[in-house]
Amino acid sequence: MTQGAGLEATAGTTAAIPPAPAYGASVPPGMVAPGMAAPGAVPPGSAPAAPGPAAPVPEAPAPGAPAPGAPAPDTPAPLPAEYTPTERLPVMGPGHTIPDTPLVPPQDRPTVALTPVPEPEDGPLAQDEGPGPLYVVGDVHGYHEELREALAAEGLIDAKGNWSAGNARLWFLGDFTDRGPDGIGVIDLVMQLSAEAAAAGGYCKALMGNHELLLIGAKRFGDTPVNSGAGTASFQAAWLLNGGQRSDMERLEDHHLQWMSRLDAMAEEDGHLLVHSDTTAYLEYGDSIEAVNDTVTETLQRSDADECWDLFRKFTKRFAFRDEDAGPTAARELLDTYGGERVVHGHSPIPYLLGEVGSEDGEDGGAPAVEGPHVYADNLAVAMDGGITMAGKLLVVQLPLAD
Repeated sequence: MTQGAGLEATAGTTAAIPPAPAYGASVPPGMVAPGMAAPGAVPPGSAPAAPGPAAPVPEAPAPGAPAPGAPAPDTPAPLPAEYTPTERLPVMGPGHTIPDTPLVPPQDRPTVALTPVPEPEDGPLAQDEGPGPLYVVGDVHGYHEELREALAAEGLIDAKGNWSAGNARLWFLGDFTDRGPDGIGVIDLVMQLSAEAAAAGGYCKALMGNHELLLIGAKRFGDTPVNSGAGTASFQAAWLLNGGQRSDMERLEDHHLQWMSRLDAMAEEDGHLLVHSDTTAYLEYGDSIEAVNDTVTETLQRSDADECWDLFRKFTKRFAFRDEDAGPTAARELLDTYGGERVVHGHSPIPYLLGEVGSEDGEDGGAPAVEGPHVYADNLAVAMDGGITMAGKLLVVQLPLAD
């Protein structure tokens, strides 16, 4: 990889990012949790009550009035401590304000017979069906509108961009930013879908790509020199050289950085070993999925520029499974170590992997024709980067692949 020595740095060094809980582990200031009334809001369909004459204070609470010490009906209850946007929403208990429903003491609530919810004719209720279908998304690189179109085409989001896939499972393979026009918009969408999918009984998760490491490093370390095999370099220069967008840096906020810094490096789902890069460098960070993920997270938390640069450099390696003889052996080594029957990766655009273009940016070649994932290495590897940055295709695919 060509380093960015000699390019002028434009971003300053920032302080290290403090450890953060799993992405979406707290509600950002100003966000109102689903189902909770906004401060000072009037429930839909109702008007503020007109003032009336003062009444004498009875010895016991008047019927229908809140119990002593209970919050006023128009005062929203505090968020439960366990609430996170990526987990199922907790059941609202007594004392919580529910829109369009007056706050009534438990003893005065009417008792009604509960009507059982019938099961659908074609099977049990969704919560009894087990895991939903599994989808994976290749490299997005800032192409926000194209991502929305691809997700909608698979029925994963609706026309407004909200989760509509129930208990489906969705994995992004990393590289949300750089080269394309709206990397921060992509991150915001993935974070939003993570919360909405969890509330619907499914999930939306994401892996760490080398461009997440690059953006974190550019923001955190700026033009601080780092040791590289090609001489002195910096994260800032490398980020600009690899398609960094100044508009993304201007809109990058702490909660984006915290979310990215807690992403896992690898996962296993239904026999698929999900990783970002087509490299065996993961073996240098642990002999289990958990160990690799912990090591990557701890490396970022230590905030050592050279150590983070080494992590980024290893995540940029590619083509480990391409060689006709050595490729299947490399894929089996990863599968034997971490589990699964197939490695599913992004990182290397399919036209570049196949030698149809001369670089990752699509130089020395025409517009590639990408119809779907590329299965290779004796059927042990699946490439998912459709080359959106070179006028290819942003891939959103259900696994397992049809034969």
